[in-house]
Amino acid sequence: MALLAADTQDQLAWLGESELDTKDVVEEVELLCRVAEGLAERGAFGPEDLRTLRAIGCRLGEIDAACRVGLWDNALATDSAWGHIRSLARQSLVTRLGDWRQPPRPVRPPTGDHGAVQAPSARL
Repeated sequence: MALLAADTQDQLAWLGESELDTKDVVEEVELLCRVAEGLAERGAFGPEDLRTLRAIGCRLGEIDAACRVGLWDNALATDSAWGHIRSLARQSLVTRLGDWRQPPRPVRPPTGDHGAVQAPSARL
């Protein structure tokens, strides 16, 4: 959530030289939103948190398939959906932690033979 709430420049700095596909970011955040439903049933998220996460999930669902193709750094610059998602993520962090300014975790070095960087949902 901290990464989604960060300013675009900070998101790009987090990415560095890594190439992260937009569709992978969308899938990870959608997974986070689905998992949040179950966690809310167990009391881990309050109603306001869940409403915000649902709104993020809805906004992600509205992103056109063509806009999911390509690298996330390009999508951040060209798709206004990410600005709305940023705003919702900030709202979530303010509600939960009192401030949206949380440092995103750094990218892990590439793993495996293919050299792709994985984006675990915990960092989003």
